[in-house]
Amino acid sequence: MNHTSASIVTPPTRRLFGTDGIRGKANVAPMDASTALRLGQAAGMFFNRGSHRHRVVIGKDTRLSGYLMEAALAAGFIGAGMDVVLLGPLPTPAVALLTRSMRADLGVMISASHNPYEDNGIKLFGPDGLKLSDAQEAEIESLMAGDLSAAMVPPAKLGRASRMDDSAGRYIEAVKSAVPRGLTLEGLRIVVDCAHGAAYKVAPTVLWELGAEVVSIGVAPDGFNINKGVGSTAPAQLAALVKERRADLGIALDGDADRLVLVDEEGSVIDGDQILALIASSWHARGALRGGEVVATVMSNMGLERFLKQRGLGLQRTPVGDRYVGERMREQGCNLGGEQSGHVIMSDFGTTGDGLIAALQVLAVLVEQRRPASQVLNCFTPLPQRLVNIRFAGPSPLKDPAVQEAIREQEALLGDRGRVLIRASGTEPLIRVMVEAEDQALMDETVELLADLIRAKTRA
Repeated sequence: MNHTSASIVTPPTRRLFGTDGIRGKANVAPMDASTALRLGQAAGMFFNRGSHRHRVVIGKDTRLSGYLMEAALAAGFIGAGMDVVLLGPLPTPAVALLTRSMRADLGVMISASHNPYEDNGIKLFGPDGLKLSDAQEAEIESLMAGDLSAAMVPPAKLGRASRMDDSAGRYIEAVKSAVPRGLTLEGLRIVVDCAHGAAYKVAPTVLWELGAEVVSIGVAPDGFNINKGVGSTAPAQLAALVKERRADLGIALDGDADRLVLVDEEGSVIDGDQILALIASSWHARGALRGGEVVATVMSNMGLERFLKQRGLGLQRTPVGDRYVGERMREQGCNLGGEQSGHVIMSDFGTTGDGLIAALQVLAVLVEQRRPASQVLNCFTPLPQRLVNIRFAGPSPLKDPAVQEAIREQEALLGDRGRVLIRASGTEPLIRVMVEAEDQALMDETVELLADLIRAKTRA
C-alpha cells in the first residue's frame, strides 16, 4: 500500500462534537452547565434502552471546572432515569475500562486532555467502552437541539448518585495485569510526569508496586496547574530531571493520561511514532501482533512506515483522532495503533489510548533487552517533517482549483521521496500544511510554496 501522497483531508462537520468529544472554555457555551445538563438528558435518553436500571459512570481530571460539569451532567442523567456512579479523578482509559467492567450503559470523561485549566471537555463511551461513532454523536446532538421533555422520567423513576471509592485501585490492578507475568522493574529508576492531571496517584503507584525507584513530578494538582509547564506537551522539565537523577527512563503523561511521550536516559524526547515502532517490532517478534499491520494517522512519519515495511508489516493511515484509529483497528483486526502525538491503543488491554500501559510495554522491552532506552527507542530515523498553520476567513482556500493543482504537482515531484498532507482543522479556521521529504531543502521549498499560495488565496 502506497501512502507517500495524500489528498486533502477534511474533518467531519458536527456542531458540538469534534474529533475528541465536546471541548471549549469552561463556563462558556458549549462547555457550560446548561449544555452539560442537556447533554446528560439527551445521552440518557439515547442510551435508555430496556427495563433494567440504567447506569452511567463519570470520571474527570483535576481541573477546577470538573466540579461544575460533573454536577450538571449528573443532574441530566438522573433526570433521565439513570443511576450515576462518580469515579472522581481518573485517567480516560480507566473510565473506558470501568464502563465495560461495571456493565454501565454509558461512560463519561470530563477532561480537556492536554489543554490548560481554563478549558474543559466531555468524552462519551458506549457500553462496550468504545468512543461513540460520528453517527451516534450526531444523533445525540440532534436530540439536544430538540424537545427533551420526553427524556424526563416521573419522580419515582429518577436515578440515584453514588461515589465509587475503589475506582483507582481497580484500574491499578488492570494496568499491572497488562505486563508480562513475573516482570519486575527492580533496579530501574523512572521519572514520571503526571501533568498535575488525572494520573497523579495511579501512575506513580503502579510503577512503584512493580518494583521501580520512582521520582514523580506533576503530582500536586490544585485545580489550576494541570498541564502548566509539565506533561507530554511540555517535557523539558522531565528531560532535565531524567539527566540530573541519572534515570533509566522518563514518562510524561497528559492531563487525562491517555497519551504519553518518553524521555531516554540522555534527555532526548521520544514521540508516539517511535513508541509504536518499538511495540510493533516486539510484539511481532513473539507472534503477538495481529493483522500484520499497525494503524496510525496521516500525521505519522514516513520513517515509521518504512521501518514496518522492512519487517514485512504494513501501516494503515486514518484521519487525525485516536477514535478513527480505534475504528480502523477493529475493521482490520489489528491490535496496535496510535498517533505521533503519543496516543497508543492496544486492544488486547483496553479500548482507548492508555499512556501508562504503553509505557509499561516499553519498560518490558528495556528489561528484556538490558540495553539503554536511547538504543532501544531509536528504531528509525524520521524524515524531516514541517507543519505550517494558516488562519483564514471566509470560504476554505482548499476549494480553489489552483491550490488543488499545486498540491497534485508537488505530490508528483516528491514521488516516493516524501509526501504532502493538507487538512483543515476540526476546531479552528486553520489550514494545516504538512510536508515531509528525504531532503530538508526540498521539504522547506515544498512547504513554503504551498503555504504562500494558500495565504495568497486567503487574501484574494
